[in-house]
Amino acid sequence: MDSAATVRRRLEAVWRIESAQIVAALTRTTGDLGMAEDAAQDAVSAALRQWPAEGVPRAPGAWLMAVARRRAVDAWRRDERLQQKYRLLARESPDPASPWGAPESAALWEPVEDDVLRLVFVACHPVLSREARVALTLRVVAGLTTEEIARLFLVPVATVQQRIVRAKHTLAEARVPFEIPEREDWGPRLGAVLGVVYLMFTEGYAATAGDRWIRRELTEEALRLGRILSGLVPHEAEVHALSALMELQASHFAARTGRDGQPVLLADQDRTRWDRARIRRGLQSLDRADRAAARRGRSRGPYALQAAIAAVHAQADSVETTDWPRIVLLYEALGRLAPSPVIELNRAVAVSQATGPETALRMVDRLREEKVLRGTHLLPAVRAELLARCGRTAEARQEFLAAAGLARNEREREALRDRAEAAAVRPEGA
Repeated sequence: MDSAATVRRRLEAVWRIESAQIVAALTRTTGDLGMAEDAAQDAVSAALRQWPAEGVPRAPGAWLMAVARRRAVDAWRRDERLQQKYRLLARESPDPASPWGAPESAALWEPVEDDVLRLVFVACHPVLSREARVALTLRVVAGLTTEEIARLFLVPVATVQQRIVRAKHTLAEARVPFEIPEREDWGPRLGAVLGVVYLMFTEGYAATAGDRWIRRELTEEALRLGRILSGLVPHEAEVHALSALMELQASHFAARTGRDGQPVLLADQDRTRWDRARIRRGLQSLDRADRAAARRGRSRGPYALQAAIAAVHAQADSVETTDWPRIVLLYEALGRLAPSPVIELNRAVAVSQATGPETALRMVDRLREEKVLRGTHLLPAVRAELLARCGRTAEARQEFLAAAGLARNEREREALRDRAEAAAVRPEGA
């Protein structure tokens, strides 16, 4: 029999992959996101109690779904309401005596493909504040814990918990339907949906915390949602642009980590391992985005500009042959359209390749003086690389160590410490 620790790890893996579909399917049936997530969490608690003693079921996702459905039935029973929905749900539930991955339980686990997308639209409803939309979506769709979300946005855990609780209450009071809105109602919500889908992707692309640098299940779900959105609104340029950006970035996955799971910097990646099929799909999506924008007489939006930057990288054989001046121009355009200290930091990296590290270091030092990226490892990590290229290795080592102290991802922290050690043995001025 597996130990409790082993069972917990397996349950966490199942939950990361299945949670969005479970909560989405329950929300579709119950019409209440709060009840759906509570029932799903009850099922997780039941698994923690039963699986160590009875074994992990053959179809753990189906088991969680079956138990969660019964918890929802119990909630309705206690509230003595919605009897018609109760009867409907009871008819859909498996045999209570056989939730352990039996054929009938496994057959029940057939979530509708668009359920997760409906869940995203519910979580991004305009009755919620932007902060609440992001927190709720990352919690119920991306499956992040409140602690992970708090670390991502540098806010207290209690703040995230309050946002999520208030968001669920607001949705329940507003009786927001579990559906994809009509086309004329997309305007206020599409931008928020794209934003949280990309947040899901970026959290999977470079996890903010934990012992994994890449969380593939998050990136694949974000890519799937992006493809669905592209089919639903084929004339929206930024929808295609987001798909392009995610495909092009995902093409690096095989080369982004070493055998030990540690991050591999762009300059050190084996580009023969980049996924050419993903690159082709990304370039095709970027072309569709450009044509959609041209039909409406518009220029490239923020996602299209980021995708264009990723396309320049994807089409270069090496760092040395990359068209860095073009990337600098694209970052300048992006900075005018969507100003951000992170964009300015990325522009500095491009400038360092195009014209040299000294100019870029002055840009980064200005950001440091403005204290706009305090509390994150990004600025000291970039500054350390620039100092090392300038031959100021002692300062570089200190910045690498400062970045490691701020990094919350274990793999990234180890990589930064390794860079500090490498800087320590490099002669000053070399």
